[in-house]
Amino acid sequence: MSLVDLIMPKLGESIMEATILRWHKQPGDKVAMDETILDIATDKVDSEVPSTAEGVIEAILYKENDVVPIGTVIAKIKVGASAASTTSAPAAPVKQYEDAKVIEEIPYQPQTTTIPANANNGPRFYSPLVLNIAQSEGISMAELENIQGSGQDGRVSKKDILFYVNNKKSGVANVIATPVQQQEVALVQKTVEVSTTPSNSVPTVYQGNVEIIEMDRMRKLIAKHMVDSKHTSPHVTSFVECDVTNLVLWRERVKKEFEKREGEKITFTPLFIEAIVKGLKKYPMLSSSLDGDRIIIKKDLNIGMATALPSGNLIVPVIKNADQLNLVGLTKQVNGLANAARNNKLKPDDTTGGTFTLTNVGTFGSIMGTPIINQPQVAIMAVGAIKKRAMVIETPQGDTIGIRHMMYISLSYDHRIIDGALGSTFLNSVSKELENFDPERTF
Repeated sequence: MSLVDLIMPKLGESIMEATILRWHKQPGDKVAMDETILDIATDKVDSEVPSTAEGVIEAILYKENDVVPIGTVIAKIKVGASAASTTSAPAAPVKQYEDAKVIEEIPYQPQTTTIPANANNGPRFYSPLVLNIAQSEGISMAELENIQGSGQDGRVSKKDILFYVNNKKSGVANVIATPVQQQEVALVQKTVEVSTTPSNSVPTVYQGNVEIIEMDRMRKLIAKHMVDSKHTSPHVTSFVECDVTNLVLWRERVKKEFEKREGEKITFTPLFIEAIVKGLKKYPMLSSSLDGDRIIIKKDLNIGMATALPSGNLIVPVIKNADQLNLVGLTKQVNGLANAARNNKLKPDDTTGGTFTLTNVGTFGSIMGTPIINQPQVAIMAVGAIKKRAMVIETPQGDTIGIRHMMYISLSYDHRIIDGALGSTFLNSVSKELENFDPERTF
């Protein structure tokens, strides 16, 4: 029989840890290959972890709600275990855990026996650092011989001689610094520090009529992800105003025919992604990541789309190889991922590998936004609500005023590698793609 480690799986390049939601198996339970052992969650998606071997659960190393780094051993599976081993009386393991608990509750009591300063009665070794400190502090060799050493074979360390020097300066030079005394002094100092520190256990008192809501697990992970992004990337945001009249009128004209022929409703999102892909092909630096001093340009254009969940939280499913899809393919991918997100049916692969992110803040009425970069990407684009406004229209016959469908687009980018000139140029290229949308095109 042998033990096989069950490892916390890697769920994406930017995911470094996961939370254990629920264990489906307990120690002693049989498991088959690929049978679900536990449920885990990240700030992106919930997932099931299957067994990597057939056998019996030997040990579970983490509890539910524990946050575990990727690549950590979370359980051990006994391979080749017989059925008899699984039916043996569980009293022994339980007794071991109970004994361990009792032992932990017994306070540690250090021994008070005094160890001679030079237990082996041989010549003591002193490091050059200790000798230099002794010389500078005027400590004779006779004094040095009487200092209790805490190092190997009773050697005097830097900590030991400095402890002796402090005692000497305070008028208690005749006190020899034994390891037991050092532990006691350190314990007293620590106790004083703790006692003078304000207690964090005192609940905060809120004035007025308030309601306190605990953040759920996903919101905590999102909050951490956003703060980490701000700490990682110096954010710069550029804005542009875009006339999307042709695009709006075209969609209004073809949406019924599109749904009848393709079985999918066409939204603005696939049209925006189509324009973004064209811009990324012209300016590939916007589809990259930073690894130390190296810029990694991503040739695969995988576009993440921020999707709001019924709970109010946010998730970012990814359209893989968006540059290889036509408008129909993009529409089906957008609708499929959005539905899976809302029904909590996204797979781990659905939220990994993104190289650029789009968020539609206009869905909820905002005319513009300053989005936070989805690490390890270097840019994210936000589109605002489309509003009708009176605008000046330039024509060969002169300027005129007309009613146009206008939209603000914003781009937040990592100023470590994307300067304002490149960020604004890319943003304008996407805007021009939308403004020059062909109203006579087919789908």
